[in-house]
Amino acid sequence: MEKVTGKGHRLLLMPSPFQGHITPLLHLGDILYSKGFSITIIHTSFNSPDPSTHPHFTFLPIHESLSESEASSMDSLHLVDLINVRIVQPLKECLDKLMRSKEETVSCFIADAVLHSTQSVCDGFKLRRLVLRTGGATSFVVFASIPLLRENGYFPVQESRLDEPVVELPPLKVKDLPWFETRDPELFYNLTSTIFYSLKASSGVIWNTFEELESSTISKFGQKFSIPIYPIGPFHKHHFPKPSSSFSLWTPDTSCISWLDTKEPKSVVYVSFGSIASITEAEFLELAWGLAHSNHPFLWVVRPGLVRGSEWLELLPDGFMESLGGRGCIVKWAPQEKVLGHEAIGAFWTHCGWNSTLESVCEGVPMICMPCFGDQKVNAKYVSDVWKVGVRLEGKVERVEIERVIKRIMSGDEGKEVRENVLNLKEKANLCLEEGGSSYNYLDALVNAM
Repeated sequence: MEKVTGKGHRLLLMPSPFQGHITPLLHLGDILYSKGFSITIIHTSFNSPDPSTHPHFTFLPIHESLSESEASSMDSLHLVDLINVRIVQPLKECLDKLMRSKEETVSCFIADAVLHSTQSVCDGFKLRRLVLRTGGATSFVVFASIPLLRENGYFPVQESRLDEPVVELPPLKVKDLPWFETRDPELFYNLTSTIFYSLKASSGVIWNTFEELESSTISKFGQKFSIPIYPIGPFHKHHFPKPSSSFSLWTPDTSCISWLDTKEPKSVVYVSFGSIASITEAEFLELAWGLAHSNHPFLWVVRPGLVRGSEWLELLPDGFMESLGGRGCIVKWAPQEKVLGHEAIGAFWTHCGWNSTLESVCEGVPMICMPCFGDQKVNAKYVSDVWKVGVRLEGKVERVEIERVIKRIMSGDEGKEVRENVLNLKEKANLCLEEGGSSYNYLDALVNAM
């Protein structure tokens, strides 16, 4: 059968306004643009993407009217809930104009799964809505199981039960269950449930994962739910005929690449905890001394706001960087894909956000896991215990344990086995995108379905 291309058809894509969600959606836009679709990005004014990074897209802002205090909320669940309420009316007005246009047929609307309120808006226009799930398939199944887990007494999570198995979801333990700090715990249950039901009402789910990584979960999801699924990841490894600039809410400090050029292959520990996670002052200092005492070179991303109540590096002891003799490099933000692809990187100390996890796998870099919240805990469990491509920092963040875990992953038999496992997954990630590979075939199915 002749393949369908998107020529003459426009797709509307809408990201959730957070770094870890915007980036994969723009990658998805590039993938679909390469198949002949015209791409329009509808986005909030809050954390709006830079149109100059994707000049081949049309960008349409909607004004959700978040106040400065609302937008700076540390309660991410409350902010997501607020955004879902505020986007409804301006999105209706935006779609009304677009659907009246005679220039191109709008094929469908692709929304981040977090933006559950877009389903009812699309229903009002009889516009098909596909959902982009920016996290892994496994973590989504865990989120979907939260009502059952709550009923069975796992929520709210109790300190005394952290090491108990979750019998409904092996191999997870209670400490691996996702949770968000929020002033309204009931919101967590309501939001996860609403997101799940809006996903079931959609016309399909696009996953930034690949079958060989999460085959068991993808198979179970396909058996349990009647909607089509399209695991076409890893998004950032697709071959784009029109490469785009990387999008970031912060400006990457590219000087760290020159610093990496001076280091031996696989000698550097790269440390980054993503765009949202935060740590305490005590954890920051333990990290600093643990890295220093490991005697391995390290590249550490300390973005403003990483340490609660701190501006940037003022907490470091006087003379700390000088004492390292050039062994340490600290930047506010790094070009992560380039860093992980650099031959000097030997391990990635990560919060285990899904983008970071996938990028590390794709570059064959072993991980040290220090999850903070949400799906990161599920991802860390699979990295360390299922795929065995990393090790997890257990217990409190203490310099002695940090030094020990770095040495575990950078040298010795365990480190060697982990490196072999992650290189094996890297090869599978590359093969799935080639003609006849799983993600290649799912992408064909997605394009034909549009």
